[in-house]
Amino acid sequence: MLSSSSTAVKNLPLKRRLCFLLKLVGFVSSVLIFCEFLIYYVVIFQCRWPNVKGGAHMAEKETSVLKAIILADTHLLGEIKGHWLDKLRREWQMERSFQTALWLLQPDIVFILGDVFDEGKWSSPQAWADDVRRFQKMFRHSVFTELVVIAGNHDIGFHYEMTTYKVKRFEKVFNFTSGKLITRKGINFVLVNSVAMEGDGCAVCSTSEAKLVALSHKLNCSQQKPNHSKKRCSDVEKLPASEPILLQHYPLYRKNDAECTGEDSAPPEEKNIPFTEKYDVLSQEASQKLLWWFQPRLILSGHTHSACEVLHAGKIPEISVPSFSWRNRNNPSFIMGSITPTDFSLQKCFLPFESRVFTIYCAAGALLVILVLAHVQLLTPPFYFAQRLISKHKAV
Repeated sequence: MLSSSSTAVKNLPLKRRLCFLLKLVGFVSSVLIFCEFLIYYVVIFQCRWPNVKGGAHMAEKETSVLKAIILADTHLLGEIKGHWLDKLRREWQMERSFQTALWLLQPDIVFILGDVFDEGKWSSPQAWADDVRRFQKMFRHSVFTELVVIAGNHDIGFHYEMTTYKVKRFEKVFNFTSGKLITRKGINFVLVNSVAMEGDGCAVCSTSEAKLVALSHKLNCSQQKPNHSKKRCSDVEKLPASEPILLQHYPLYRKNDAECTGEDSAPPEEKNIPFTEKYDVLSQEASQKLLWWFQPRLILSGHTHSACEVLHAGKIPEISVPSFSWRNRNNPSFIMGSITPTDFSLQKCFLPFESRVFTIYCAAGALLVILVLAHVQLLTPPFYFAQRLISKHKAV
């Protein structure tokens, strides 16, 4: 014996059933297209490049502003800990976010501040090759945009896991070396392998620090710092005099995130947890070295997955960039920077919130169930229910 719902569906004219089915398919397709594609354009379209202070009054040479996007901690999942569904969901989110940002914002350069991979510190050659292939697909870009990637502890291992092989493997793919200088439009960017700032004289650490010291000397000579005599600088290659911007994975030393504010800062229950030197942040000694060597005008770092702004020595700002992935945050974001040789201005651009996308799916699912039940006459639509009440009232 057929159930009442089966009988109701069977009695519906075939043409009506097909029409209803097409409408359902259209509804589901529209929700999927919006949540998996259009929402990224709707959200990122609202982001605007910040204006550099005094830009209208600067000399023509300085009005050529470098537009930079800075993001961090993508953590592409590996073969050991990465579930295929988790990979699919989070990597699609990052790919659509990145490609949409490139198309809408047209940056000159993009910096990724480490922890590109989640399992680079222990992945096999085959797994590494697969991770790199996926990264290159997700973060593909045109020849008009430069991509610069910094090493993080998940890429080459924490200090006790770091080996020359892992460092070389990363350097080969991303053309990264600690102490490398990138100069664009007269702006100096210093790339730091902060994992190697352990200060214990390991082979990778010694080489990295030697390069940083040599680069510091060049930059200070180019800026004619008082502690650098003309004689010491006579044979040094001259670089643009712009004060450098440091790019690294670990933040400089700070006690915790207690002073960090904003909706994407660490949760309240985590803010007062003390940071461990050489694990959560650089050691005090390494931090002082970098500040003394380069006297930077800005420091950009990642690692904590949360936002923070700190002033070092009362004048040098450091911005900790939150994670770019839904796996680490419900509200990922990236930094948009308008930079000149003498000034900079930063603006945060939030990506779609994962919870909001989930809410849209839940609401659409509930509406879909209601429409189906109403169609098979198991749920009386409000309009017809009201109509019946009115009819009964008139009959009385």
